[in-house]
Amino acid sequence: MKYVFLVFLSIIVSLNLVGQQSLDSATMDSVQRRIESLNQQLSTYERLLLSNRQKRKQDSLARVDLMKRIQLLQESGEVNQASLKEQIKEIERRDSIRNAEQKNRVLKLKESNKGFSVTPYGDSLFTIYTKLGPVMAEARAANVTEKIELLIRDDYFYSDSLYIEEQEGTIDLMYQNLIVTSISDWDALWIDGESKESLALAYKERIVSFVTSERNRSTVKNIAARIGLVFLIIGVAILIIYFLNRLFTGLQGWMVINKKKYFTGIKVRNYEFLPPERQLDASVRTVGILKWAFFAVVLYFSLPVIFGLFPFTKNWAETLMGWVLSPAKNIFMSFWNYLPNAFTIAVIYVITKYLIRFLKFISSEIESSRLKIIGFHEDWAMPTYNIVKFLVYAFMFVVIFPYLPGSDSDIFKGVSVFLGILFSLGSSSAIANAVAGLVITYMRPFRLGDRVKIGEITGQVVEKTLLVTRVRTTKNEDITVPNSAILTGHTVNYTSSSKQLGLILHTSVTIGYDVPWRKVHELLVEAAVATEGVNISKEPFVLQTSLDDWYVAYQLNAFTDVPEQMPRIYSDLHANIQDKFNEAGVEIMSPHYRAVRDGNQSTIPKIK
Repeated sequence: MKYVFLVFLSIIVSLNLVGQQSLDSATMDSVQRRIESLNQQLSTYERLLLSNRQKRKQDSLARVDLMKRIQLLQESGEVNQASLKEQIKEIERRDSIRNAEQKNRVLKLKESNKGFSVTPYGDSLFTIYTKLGPVMAEARAANVTEKIELLIRDDYFYSDSLYIEEQEGTIDLMYQNLIVTSISDWDALWIDGESKESLALAYKERIVSFVTSERNRSTVKNIAARIGLVFLIIGVAILIIYFLNRLFTGLQGWMVINKKKYFTGIKVRNYEFLPPERQLDASVRTVGILKWAFFAVVLYFSLPVIFGLFPFTKNWAETLMGWVLSPAKNIFMSFWNYLPNAFTIAVIYVITKYLIRFLKFISSEIESSRLKIIGFHEDWAMPTYNIVKFLVYAFMFVVIFPYLPGSDSDIFKGVSVFLGILFSLGSSSAIANAVAGLVITYMRPFRLGDRVKIGEITGQVVEKTLLVTRVRTTKNEDITVPNSAILTGHTVNYTSSSKQLGLILHTSVTIGYDVPWRKVHELLVEAAVATEGVNISKEPFVLQTSLDDWYVAYQLNAFTDVPEQMPRIYSDLHANIQDKFNEAGVEIMSPHYRAVRDGNQSTIPKIK
């Protein structure tokens, strides 16, 4: 059994590893495909932007040329001048259409690209959405974050040392010889269509303000104040832990003092689930565990508050809080997103539950004979109800299965297939017995309480299940017979026709030829009538089954409607036969003769 368990455990672990690898690879593939799709869209929009730039330059040149021509033609007449102004308006209209199309493309792309924030020391300053040359947006955001942190640590930084320098195609924010960040037309288009110049000024103001604020926080005075706050936070945490310790310790003492009043044990009907001592011990241990859990919570949440006071440890604080908040947020969002599926499952379950109740009501009505269906026997009601209930619940599970969490994962499918194979291989005999039980139910060879003979077993049916039938013999032996053995063998039912036709009990005696057969018939019938349990409304009868060499075989047949008393009736019948024959002076024996005919008397009885 131990090796089977180890094999089973290894298979489950293997399935988990395979499933996890497939999930990880599938997740990585989907992320990679998404990144490639975004890169392709960005490349496409960059090509469109370059095309728009070229068209805009051409339109600008055309506009300048048209303006010069308007100045030259001012003296020639209004017709040509109006025509040229109309061409200028057409150029402006095309330019506005191109700008609107660019904004629409950006808005569509923003739905799938959330950008990457520049977060020095955890504070978000601005967001970068696009790549610049070969450098992706994520790498650009990380580089800018690192450079801003360098500015904070630079003791020679002042607000005017950060300046704007225009390059070909970009505008750079410079500090000495360090390019803090570069802004392109594509960056400006993503920020609500601003120009590069206005966006560069906005970035400069944000960076200068943030660096100045962080440097002011790092002065000796501020550091000393933060250290004081650290000691204050530690003191508050110690006080909280002290009062929590007193609270929980006092609660444990109160439990011990009032144990006889409040801890009387937990009982489920007649079973004592927890005696008073164990209930008290479990409660005291639970309070102790809660006490240490509260201590851990106080300490854990004190650390992020302390780390958040210093810029260089602020990331640690966010990391610690993220370890708690991120799983909590994921759990809450998963629960929230699962609510529609949970509601669907609840509705399906409620409908199924009331359907089962309706089917049970119909079955009970049929079983109690209040509702009659032609050709449908009463004893079929509950077995049919159980079969239909199983099928309804199976159908409910099939309908609910897609709504279960993780039902579409490979590991869930792998475990389901494994359990299905395991069930198929290990339950062939059980399934055979179950099918035989269903067939026996509708064949109706016997019912509960019937006296039957199954093979060599004779007794009363005391239990019928889907897999086995239990028979109790006259010696109070409960014998379990598999349903498949009953189906493949033969079954004798002594009860099924005893009420209407009567069960015929029969026994045989052999009497010599010297006793008149009419006398034997009379004595046997008298013995049957005198037996308790024999139905005297139906007259017993005697059959002469054979005429042997030295005796005649007589078979007594008597009716009874209580087959469950067969052993006692047979015993009383045999006793009465002996009494009746003894009273009549007839010996119950099978004589053997060796006759020599020398004139002696024959065994032929005298007929009176």
